[in-house]
Amino acid sequence: MKIATIVGARPQFIKAATISREISAQSGISEVLIHTGQHFDTNMSDVFFTELDIRKPDHHLGIGGGTHGENTGRMLEAIEKVLIAEKPDWVLVYGDTDSTLAGALAAVKLHIPLAHVEAGLRSFNRRMPEEINRVLTDHASDLLFVPTSTAIKNLANEGISGEKVHLVGDVMYDATLYYKAKARKPNSVEISGEEQFVLCTIHRAENTDDVARLTAIVTKLNHLAEQTPVVLPLHPRTVAALKRLPGVSLNSSMLVIEPVGFLEMTWLLAKCSLVLTDSGGVQKEAYFHNKPCITLRDETEWVELVEAGYNRLISPFSIDLLGHFAQMIHLTIESKENLYGAGDTAVRIVNALFRN
Repeated sequence: MKIATIVGARPQFIKAATISREISAQSGISEVLIHTGQHFDTNMSDVFFTELDIRKPDHHLGIGGGTHGENTGRMLEAIEKVLIAEKPDWVLVYGDTDSTLAGALAAVKLHIPLAHVEAGLRSFNRRMPEEINRVLTDHASDLLFVPTSTAIKNLANEGISGEKVHLVGDVMYDATLYYKAKARKPNSVEISGEEQFVLCTIHRAENTDDVARLTAIVTKLNHLAEQTPVVLPLHPRTVAALKRLPGVSLNSSMLVIEPVGFLEMTWLLAKCSLVLTDSGGVQKEAYFHNKPCITLRDETEWVELVEAGYNRLISPFSIDLLGHFAQMIHLTIESKENLYGAGDTAVRIVNALFRN
């Protein structure tokens, strides 16, 4: 069996590394790794392949930058050529990026069976490009690997059920367990592992492309940084958005650093007191590290974290971010529910692909 794995963005590299290890451990399965180039910045791409011991991609398409339409169209054309040449038995895609949708469309138009890791997630906000990508990919897929029972319900509500849907848990939990002993402190962080700090990430288009939302976020982050240290690995999209922001900037009390690799992010998650983010994946990673989380969005795909009280959704326009911070900073997450599987998701996925 030959599996063609398509990746393009930071979270996908980490998930693919975890499943690729399991593929390598199995006899009778080979893998072709296709990197679209969606994340082309060295700190967002190359560093992950190096530090996570992922072999170099068999095909690097070098497609990054541009609009969603430009990216998806160019990726679709390039991926199709690779799939025609490689003739895989399965195409494996991850998450909800333009790379995911392009890979899915290329596979189904060539009648190659398609499997989607992290299927069934819904924010129910159709203005999010990620929501459109994940919905279309789920409806095109032959196998759907879902992380939670909520995801199963979401798919059932859209008429997708039966043997093609597999509840496998979350592969990022596998990754957290595997890599946590390898975590390392970022060189750019002048904070000891014992000092209290907030870890913040902001990159979602709904926040960075909206001047009013981004202004509100920066203003509240500045107020928070005056009370407690805030470490902010700054995404390239956010850097560009801040340059366009009139009259507002991050104040000097904020510890702004370049994007970090997964092992450095793991150290920050392990050592911080609270996570403040608009990322989908970081919400879960906070939970895996027993850290409370405030999410600066109007909705989340990971509703079970909100229902359990480990995560709190706060609009950027909330006038009481500091009040929510004061309440959440003292939340202890020690004996937590097993919301995302037992750390054997990669094994379950590879076994299901082999059986089908």
